[in-house]
Amino acid sequence: MKTKIKRGDMVSIIAGKDLGKEGRVLSVDRKKERLIVEGINIMTKHQKPNRTNQTGGITRVEAPIHVSNVMYLHKDKPTRLGYKVEVTEENGKRVVSKKRFAKSTGEIID
Repeated sequence: MKTKIKRGDMVSIIAGKDLGKEGRVLSVDRKKERLIVEGINIMTKHQKPNRTNQTGGITRVEAPIHVSNVMYLHKDKPTRLGYKVEVTEENGKRVVSKKRFAKSTGEIID
């Protein structure tokens, strides 16, 4: 499955313990189809003291969430994404560009 969501997109959680929350995508793992979303799926991690963390202790970090549990937010409403392929001719060469669009409104996102 190809992920249509990119880093920096605003998403809404549609399944799981954080249902209904919104956040910005911090990173995308395309191979495992997982996202890290800011402030979502917070886990506690017990860490020993080390050079970077002198005190150690319990820290709170965002854990990955599966891409099927989120939807892209377009104009503050969750929507599906699709691709539109545009073929143009420039200087006798055929140029193909692929753009993401919101399926609810048909507007091109990027």
